[in-house]
Amino acid sequence: MNWEAFATTLKLATVTSGILLVIALPLSYWVAFSKWRWKFLVEAVVALPLVLPPTVLGFYILVAMGPQSPLGRLYESITSHGLPFTFQGLVVGSVLYSLPFAVQPIAAAFRSVDRKHIEASWMLGVSNLGTFFRVIVPQSWAGLMTGVVLTFAHTIGEFGVVLMVGGDIPGVTRTLSIDIYDQVQALNYSSAALTSAMLLIVSFLVLSIVYGLNRRGWFFAADRRYRQEV
Repeated sequence: MNWEAFATTLKLATVTSGILLVIALPLSYWVAFSKWRWKFLVEAVVALPLVLPPTVLGFYILVAMGPQSPLGRLYESITSHGLPFTFQGLVVGSVLYSLPFAVQPIAAAFRSVDRKHIEASWMLGVSNLGTFFRVIVPQSWAGLMTGVVLTFAHTIGEFGVVLMVGGDIPGVTRTLSIDIYDQVQALNYSSAALTSAMLLIVSFLVLSIVYGLNRRGWFFAADRRYRQEV
């Protein structure tokens, strides 16, 4: 087991999940409640990483962060080094690649909140921001946790985008998925099998957590409806 790659993967997944939670909250709220006619175009852009081959997405991210791009030149002028093939660049690529895994479950959870509760909060004089944190977020916790867990798991298993944007630098951008590829290339199947088994177990645990949260969230929603009817 390559513990250095494991540490890099864990760090990348944690940072990516934290950043995406901050981004996904307002974006999911807008997706769930906006009445804009062309909203579906934004939803399509958010969902694009689900259908684009990772290497294609990674290539465009690499070009967008390159020294010839405005973003690349701006970042290099501030930090004196480029974004490609760095951990920071890896985070940018991971955030874009995992965006739909955070936004879609959170937006679905926001849509499932009873509209009567939101309107009642407004009638009591609570602001939109206050209603969001006092009414919508507490009733959407299962969706929030699902988005965070899926983002974390998806980042752990990234390969194409990681390879295109970060390369294979030990201790910097080499993740577990890249390490498995390297071990197979070196015909070290025992090490590759061990790492693959660990990722398989992690994936199973993550899916179990997601399904458990969804089931529990459904139970609480059904209980609330029952109490309202009674």
